Amino acid sequence: MATATVRLSEVTSTQKRTLIAAALGWGLDGFDVLLYSNVQIYVMTALGIHSKAISGLPNTFMLLASGIGGVMFGFIADRIGRTKALMLSILTYSVCSLGSGLSSSLGMLIFFRFALGLGMGGEWNTGATLVAETWPTELRAKAIAMVQSAWAWGLASAAVVTWFVLDFFHKDWRLVFVVGLLPALVTLWIRKSVPESAMWIEHRATQTGNAPFSEIFSPPFRRNTIFLFLLNVFGLFAWWGLFTWMPPYLTLPIAKGGRGIGLMNTTWLLVTLNLLGMFPGYLTYGWIADKLGRRRSLVLFTLCAALLIPLYAMARTPWLILVLGVFVGFFGTGFFAGSGIVGSELFPTRVRSRALGFTYNGARAMSCVAPYTIGRVADAHGLSWAFTICAVAFLLAMVMATQLPETKGKQLE
Repeated sequence: MATATVRLSEVTSTQKRTLIAAALGWGLDGFDVLLYSNVQIYVMTALGIHSKAISGLPNTFMLLASGIGGVMFGFIADRIGRTKALMLSILTYSVCSLGSGLSSSLGMLIFFRFALGLGMGGEWNTGATLVAETWPTELRAKAIAMVQSAWAWGLASAAVVTWFVLDFFHKDWRLVFVVGLLPALVTLWIRKSVPESAMWIEHRATQTGNAPFSEIFSPPFRRNTIFLFLLNVFGLFAWWGLFTWMPPYLTLPIAKGGRGIGLMNTTWLLVTLNLLGMFPGYLTYGWIADKLGRRRSLVLFTLCAALLIPLYAMARTPWLILVLGVFVGFFGTGFFAGSGIVGSELFPTRVRSRALGFTYNGARAMSCVAPYTIGRVADAHGLSWAFTICAVAFLLAMVMATQLPETKGKQLE
């Protein structure tokens, strides 16, 4: 305990600002992304959408774009710097949230959610790379876990803002998206207060050429790239399939395959799930990964998520939905902190950002079929049955985790 205290006391103000910037970017990313899911049933009514599968298309295209954005911003971050790429990604998803609120047709909404996905995809790998290159090795896992934990606060904020706007402004779902423009203001503080990664600056000063993207598939990295990518493919399919449909699942009447809990109760269920489930799940992962190792922690979290989801899908009483939802959020979301930690430690500086961009956001693009698939299955069999597909996906993610090397304590060059 004494060692940990000394280590934390050595963290500089610059490192703290770097972590805050990455956490704000990621949390507000989650805020903007989940606004659509929270107002999905109102958008369906306003735009005349009658199929759950069709209403899942905006999220499907958003996730597809996130893969493109992750790779694209990976190149940008490796070329112009981590901080500038982080600001650009935040501006992108903020402006496109406003565009979502101005949409008058399904096609227009899909366009803006696609463009939002580009910024969403770029934020994670640029922020995670910036923190990994700035914080000391002994605290890297905890720092990246803290960045990931901001996602839970973003989702909780989205739930509260949605409830407030819909309740006080006559269910005007367009105003919900207008609030999503506010994260753009964070870039003003980042530009003024957050310096560029010293490791990136040193690398740019000494490099003789740009490393090709194909290097992450070269013999030293190929196996790790493939299995980390597949881990994220299955994990992200499970997450997006479950959590993008959770607000409609809780709100829709029982006759339509939901739980009929109502808007206000759904809001507080989601807030509780995020703050008592997802948030501790992210933070706890950093400590568990330092005790058990990166690989064992990934296996533990994905296995528990796979076992809990069927129980959640069978729950009918609000208190049981709440309790099981908290545990599903803890394990099913917390493991993503491990993906970022392992990814940052597997690859060298010259390709780190684009490797994270491909293995995480490329996987997120592959998972774009999750909202549509779960919606399609729900149309035929109900959401409770469709959620079991997410459990199988988490189980496959666990298998992929067993194939990754242990990276605990690895020094970044």
